[in-house]
Amino acid sequence: MSGAAGGGFEGFGQGMSMDDIFSMFGDIFGGRGGGFGGFGGFGGGGRSAQRRFRGSDLRVKVKLNLKEISTGVEKKFKLKKYVTCDHCHGSGAEGEGGTETCPTCHGTGSITRTQQSIFGMVQSQSVCPQCNGEGKIIKNKCKVCSGEGIVYGEEVVEVKIPAGVAEGMQLSVNGKGNAGKHNGVPGDLLVVIEEESHPDLIRDENDLIYNLLLSIPTAALGGTVEIPTIDSKVKVKIEPGTQPGKVLRLRGKGLPNVNSYGYSNGTGDLLVNVSVYVPETLNKDEKQALEKMQESDNFKPNTSIKEKIFKKFKNFFD
Repeated sequence: MSGAAGGGFEGFGQGMSMDDIFSMFGDIFGGRGGGFGGFGGFGGGGRSAQRRFRGSDLRVKVKLNLKEISTGVEKKFKLKKYVTCDHCHGSGAEGEGGTETCPTCHGTGSITRTQQSIFGMVQSQSVCPQCNGEGKIIKNKCKVCSGEGIVYGEEVVEVKIPAGVAEGMQLSVNGKGNAGKHNGVPGDLLVVIEEESHPDLIRDENDLIYNLLLSIPTAALGGTVEIPTIDSKVKVKIEPGTQPGKVLRLRGKGLPNVNSYGYSNGTGDLLVNVSVYVPETLNKDEKQALEKMQESDNFKPNTSIKEKIFKKFKNFFD
């Protein structure tokens, strides 16, 4: 018990602190180092681990109307962002001899250390602190970008947006974000989709919904009406005795599926919900005509109609 209260953990090797011990465990189990280098070279051993900087991503929003969503569209964006320095071609160095091999890691971008652990000698790798993992250092910095290899500029990017996208979707365009320092990996451009509302149509996934308001005579006698679609109008026949709540389905008049699955032809439908307009005011002749019709049994709803309307009403809430 006295040993535990003394210098502590003598079995781990003399002169080792708790920080050293936890550092080794981090290296062994995938912390900062290459991992398991002391167990047969699973990690990096002398392997080069040169680091490349990655530019940050950019995010833009684009507003689309239903017509653009239905067909797909190409949009151009003028982006203010970091681009590769033309003067040094992204190296960050002034002239051809502006860089040299890092004297600390000898160009590998990493340094190797060996420590004793409870498992024996463990070898691990970490990023070279002098060159930050690049394997080279800049002697003479570029006078335009101050050694960064990137400058703030602008670029016009053209993005092809597929048909069927929806509000909140995010498209990723590889390599069109900010440039990476020292000819590193450029970031991505993230395009966030926003939808413009349509004056007549409501979107429900790939289907479109239109509320058709019929007059009482048209609902009773039938007729032909015009229904707006995404880019035109179509004529639809109304059967005599059409009831409020009836849904007419115009197949293939909706929006395409962005992944071309979910529908047999990859396109949704236009659902026409029928409503009937009841006049709020009547003149004397109209009132007399309706009072006369009210006496007819044919104008009184029968049991089957009541049940049909109630069933639709119930399904709506289910």
